[in-house]
Amino acid sequence: MPLTSPATIRNIGIISHIDAGKTTVSERILYYSGETHKMGEVHEGAAVMDWMPQEQERGITITASATTCRWHDVTINLIDTPGHIDFTMEVERSMRVLDGAIAIFSAVEGVQPQSESVWRQAERYRVPRICFINKMDRLGADLGMVMARMEARLKVRPLLLQLPLGNESRFFGVIDLLTEEVVTFDEADQGRSVTRGPIPEAYREAAATARELIVEAAADFDDGVMADYLAGNAISAQRLLPPLRAAVLECRLFPLFLGSALRNKGIQPLLDGVAAFLPSPLDTAPPRGHNPVTGADEEVVCSATGPLRALAFKVQADEGRKLTYLRIYSGALRTGEAILNSSRSKSEKIGRLFRMHSHRREQIDGASAGDIVAVAGLKEALTGDTLCDPAHPLLLEGVTIPEPVVSLAVEPQGADDRERLPVALEKLLWEDPTFRVHEAPDTGQTILTGMGELHLEILMDRLVREFGVHVKSGAPRVVYRESIQRQVEHRELFLREVEGRVQKGEVLLRLTPLPRGAGVRVLLPPPERLPFTPEQRQNLTTSLLQGCAAGCLSGYPLTDLELLLLESPFEPGITTELGLRAAALKGLVMAARAAGPLLLEPVMALELTIPVEAAGRVLGGLQQKRGRVEGMESRDDLEIIRALAPLAGMFGYMTELRSATKGRGSYTMEFSHYDRAPLELQRQFGLT
Repeated sequence: MPLTSPATIRNIGIISHIDAGKTTVSERILYYSGETHKMGEVHEGAAVMDWMPQEQERGITITASATTCRWHDVTINLIDTPGHIDFTMEVERSMRVLDGAIAIFSAVEGVQPQSESVWRQAERYRVPRICFINKMDRLGADLGMVMARMEARLKVRPLLLQLPLGNESRFFGVIDLLTEEVVTFDEADQGRSVTRGPIPEAYREAAATARELIVEAAADFDDGVMADYLAGNAISAQRLLPPLRAAVLECRLFPLFLGSALRNKGIQPLLDGVAAFLPSPLDTAPPRGHNPVTGADEEVVCSATGPLRALAFKVQADEGRKLTYLRIYSGALRTGEAILNSSRSKSEKIGRLFRMHSHRREQIDGASAGDIVAVAGLKEALTGDTLCDPAHPLLLEGVTIPEPVVSLAVEPQGADDRERLPVALEKLLWEDPTFRVHEAPDTGQTILTGMGELHLEILMDRLVREFGVHVKSGAPRVVYRESIQRQVEHRELFLREVEGRVQKGEVLLRLTPLPRGAGVRVLLPPPERLPFTPEQRQNLTTSLLQGCAAGCLSGYPLTDLELLLLESPFEPGITTELGLRAAALKGLVMAARAAGPLLLEPVMALELTIPVEAAGRVLGGLQQKRGRVEGMESRDDLEIIRALAPLAGMFGYMTELRSATKGRGSYTMEFSHYDRAPLELQRQFGLT
């Protein structure tokens, strides 16, 4: 099949809070583009994009699913991402490789906590977005409220391109403000037939006022439009599109489309918006990579004739084998081709190439710059690895991996389970960088660490269903951190004979506390004071980082500190790399113990929606969990409470909340920051 031109590609993701309608929108996009011939419904467990049994049973998206469809002359590579905070890694790695996104907001709930989280993730990667206000047919739908909250919470400039026809249950279509037409959708054929016509007299004044705001926005980015606007001249949709698109690509404007995906209204104009406003791979800023041979940074230009540059952004264990998802930034891929994994300095070979349609594969012979494909046959590749032309090595920026905060101890139930468990866990580790496994030194239990209770629950379920491994588990545990309270300096000497050779190393370390969230910073002396090779210096840095990961007293990782190697007397022929690393590791532990170690606990950000009459009971319960209310907002007979609370008290909170609110309350929770644990907890772990 011919390679797709980058100019006609739109690599987009669908992002939102849980239950805003991402998968329902995805199903309609596939149906109206002709990719599927029947719409699958999430509530029936029949959605194409929710293919995992756990997704179908729970009615939520767990893993990011990729698919491809065509809309007119544009090829859309679409990734449907999860909305639950426990699976935020799926959003993170998708944002890393996408060129644009559709952000979905519920017309009833507006901007919710995870809406803010995924919006920030898109901001970090400078991903242009258009917005779809879904559920316009629902009781309580309030477009003005959604726009106001977008401005207040997201600090953005939304631009309304449509007006609703009817409200709540009477919503039946939209007014296209650019073309000044009414757009309605035929219910008899599930919205496939779209009718355009003149704006009714009752709506003309509101439409004219709203269109003037669009013209004003375009005038801010185009002097010609500004001149015509000031002169009072009529300005066509064709004149308005280029400046509006330029502003969207710069992330300065965010067009708003309206609809009800479940009622099959508003999806075709949204697809027109994807083609008109979101970037092709040629419209985005070229990524930069580091050449490991020359040490120089290089710009990666989107061209099918350039050297291969691709990023592995997702790995899936498919029937026991790796299926690796790639975003190709430059060059082309062919079946059977030899490539270099520059992140691991390993040679790889392309087995088979696929265009994915959720979990269904379409085999292809090749793909080129701008495309997103899946590859079978890569043995070494993991999330964030760069794949490139062996003759032109390059390292692209990887993927930011959030730190997991919840642990669970597991034990195999039988002898067969004991043998199969390590293999099953290895395959799960391929897929999920936020999933960690280690063995508890005191009990020998296997400790699983993830992003939350639901994350670990899904992994446990997959162990049984996919790998036939049954395990016993304990209660989830909080993953704490250690830090220090004051600056200290410590000198450490290591001198020992190891395997017939004297190993010596001496260091003077300075540990300095850093602000919360700063992480760990390791600084070494310049090369003239520590004449090791770059590889040896890197090994020393890695050893110190590993030492921080092991902690100093409680076994939890050290964080929020700067580790500076002040002195390291070097005696040629006597000082060794092994001796220096041993001295540094022991010195790190001794210095940290002298620096006033303290325990940090994860604090979660909550948003609770509860009936007004239950507010007192809920606030009292939060206070008992050491929660702190950040703000309250009344909406009809509901209270919206934003609060912070330590994770330690939040296990099983949904049951407690339902009891306090007679089943009417709900909440969302996401990681906020680490903060100092209370004194009794410090003492429990041997810190004060």
